[in-house]
Amino acid sequence: MGKLSTHVLDTAHGRPAAGVAIELYAVQDGERTLVKREASNRDGRCDAPLLEGAALQAGQYELVFAAGDYFAAQGVDLPQPRFLDRVTIAFGVADASQNYHVPLVVTPWSYSTYRGS
Repeated sequence: MGKLSTHVLDTAHGRPAAGVAIELYAVQDGERTLVKREASNRDGRCDAPLLEGAALQAGQYELVFAAGDYFAAQGVDLPQPRFLDRVTIAFGVADASQNYHVPLVVTPWSYSTYRGS
């Protein structure tokens, strides 16, 4: 059975992003349902997969990262309103038997993601 995981990397400081609040939503017919709330550990990861086994279903999901709060806590001087505050990554799971790793690579001014395994 597959699993869903994430990882947050702070490329402005060149380290994993610890303490980032993360929300996972399932999206069906335009409606979002909160599935889980987590925070990244000192390695920038969650302590366990966000979903695994039968809990991971094919469908649409969103990961929402509180990047603005993280950078503010790091002492970064951010403009108001923040350029990036909550970063949302909308993605699909086509085959729930596979692993889906959805990392966030972030600075106060930019972000990227990719599908890892």
